[in-house]
Amino acid sequence: MRLIKKYAYLGALDTMGVRYPSPSNFSYFWSFGVFAITCLIIQLITGIFLAMHYSPDVSLAFISVEHIMRDVNFGWLIRYIHANGASMFFIVIYIHMFRGLYYSSFVRPRQFLWISGVIIYFLMIGTAFLGYVLPWGQMSFWAATVITNLVSAIPKIGDAIVVWLWGGYAIGNATLTRFFTIHFTLPFVILALVVVHILLLHEFGSNNPLGVDFYPDIAYLTPYYTVKDLLSIVYFLIFFGLFVYFFPNLLGHPDNYIPANPLVTPIHIVPEWYVLPLYAILRSIPSKLGGVIAMLGAIFVLAIIPVILEAEIRALKFRILAKPSYFLFLVICVILGWIGAAPIKTPFYQVGQLATIFYFLYFLIIYPGIIYFEDMMYETYMDYLDAILYNIYIEELEEEAKLALENNIKLNV
Repeated sequence: MRLIKKYAYLGALDTMGVRYPSPSNFSYFWSFGVFAITCLIIQLITGIFLAMHYSPDVSLAFISVEHIMRDVNFGWLIRYIHANGASMFFIVIYIHMFRGLYYSSFVRPRQFLWISGVIIYFLMIGTAFLGYVLPWGQMSFWAATVITNLVSAIPKIGDAIVVWLWGGYAIGNATLTRFFTIHFTLPFVILALVVVHILLLHEFGSNNPLGVDFYPDIAYLTPYYTVKDLLSIVYFLIFFGLFVYFFPNLLGHPDNYIPANPLVTPIHIVPEWYVLPLYAILRSIPSKLGGVIAMLGAIFVLAIIPVILEAEIRALKFRILAKPSYFLFLVICVILGWIGAAPIKTPFYQVGQLATIFYFLYFLIIYPGIIYFEDMMYETYMDYLDAILYNIYIEELEEEAKLALENNIKLNV
């Protein structure tokens, strides 16, 4: 009976992930998944408290946010944690995704794990956009106007969808109520998808910096990596706290502290920093419909990477050409973020178009082409080595046969 209880206890630990077998060579880049879960929990808790005092009405929304900041006990802290938490969430997710690209964590058998992560990223963008609208400042109102109008580019049904989104023929109370409801609901959908993401991770196991199978060289999640992750979370929360307490408005837009005015258009309408690369891609296409397709395609192309690529040597650190092209891609993403915040004029517009072209070429042609070329060269090199080894083996056999023949002749004599 005691033995049965012991194995039942160990099975429960395996189910909870406590004894989850992990590669023994994890780096700190593998802690960002835990950071993402931490950010999601923080956003859920602070969002619930903010919803207790927020009023989704165009005449009260901005005032209710000021009420939270000035009159609610620690309301300023909760709001600053929630506002900066969105930025921290995206910082963590971007590092998590770029780490996955660098170490090729998207190849089989983890392709569904990667796709589920891309879906979570897409829902995060939608949730963040809706949250950006809720304070009902100048930038909130005009960002909602610009983004929702993009839906009208859909042939035949676009205008009807825009009217449904607005709840009328102009942005008003119905729009704000819908955005608030969806913004409050989507995080719980993301939470459910995160559970699916973790289950898929436990199904196929974690990748590692070498990109190779790690059994039997493993270390259990607890205590080895839980202690490491807890220390990492402490450093991350210190970094988070620096923004909350010392630079709470650094990542926001100053125009959003002005009440929304439909009669005054801001000089330059920009979204939050974490969607600026996508916004740059949207603006780089002259056609409205083409821009929307390109912006959505920039996310969709991430989901089809496992279909495009099937590499044997997974980690880019072992590749001569793919590694520098990857870092060039990182530079292009930074340039897209810069262009997204720049005005639409020469030379920013042209630079944005070139960066957009490179973004899609990287995933569809450059990256797969380099991987294919390097794999072909690798296979050619291995075939050459096999041929050399085979010739050496044949020569050794011939030498042994010659010696055996000479020995037989001597014995016969």
